[in-house]
Amino acid sequence: MDPFTRRPDDPPVDPSGTRIAEIARSLAAEPDVARTLQRIVDLAVETIDGCEGAGLLIVNRGKILAGSWSDEAVHRIEQLEYEIGEGPCIDAILSDPTFETDLRDRAARWPTFVAAALAAGFESILAFRLFAAEDTLGALNLYSRARGAFDEAARAFGGVYAAHAALALAGAQIHEHDVALVNGLHDALVARDVIGQAKGILMATRHIDADAAFALLRATSQDHNIKLRVIAEDVAITGTLPDPRS
Repeated sequence: MDPFTRRPDDPPVDPSGTRIAEIARSLAAEPDVARTLQRIVDLAVETIDGCEGAGLLIVNRGKILAGSWSDEAVHRIEQLEYEIGEGPCIDAILSDPTFETDLRDRAARWPTFVAAALAAGFESILAFRLFAAEDTLGALNLYSRARGAFDEAARAFGGVYAAHAALALAGAQIHEHDVALVNGLHDALVARDVIGQAKGILMATRHIDADAAFALLRATSQDHNIKLRVIAEDVAITGTLPDPRS
């Protein structure tokens, strides 16, 4: 059995206890943003009392996007919420940091969203804004098929869970950015090295200086519509520039 799965007869969870520490470690262990998002929604269903489905909308460069979901029914609802710009996740991102309600009571506010959620069998929803420092990262929707499903304990635990989820998501985003930066720096260093080799070959074979050799590489790159690095790699291998007629 998954160590995070709760049973109906389990005692109430203390948000400050060891269980939330286990959850925090589990969320932080995911290696990238996509798997962190999925773990957030899956673990919400497993650990938060009353939660039978979970979905995420995320904020990326100022735009709200569909992020992740626990099952296909939630996927359809979350995708609809994203497309129409209406629903508790949208409100949690833009106005109310926490939103808990029986869906039938919000039919006038979110008519299309509520109709879709009720059609899928859900009656209650609890939404939390996810933020780190002052940056809004998105919002987490928790769904239940029972009316009034989320009591005070579930709301308290959900708030602590959402805070840890936001920190895990922010950490995953920073990690991916750092990996991309390192990979970019590595590619730049490799390109600089191979261009240096190609310049050296042209300087030796054509008896020209470094500036003239680089100008030849750049002109050939433009004439062939091929990246400078690729031209340089060809020179490093063949010892000469590509045939202008090729």
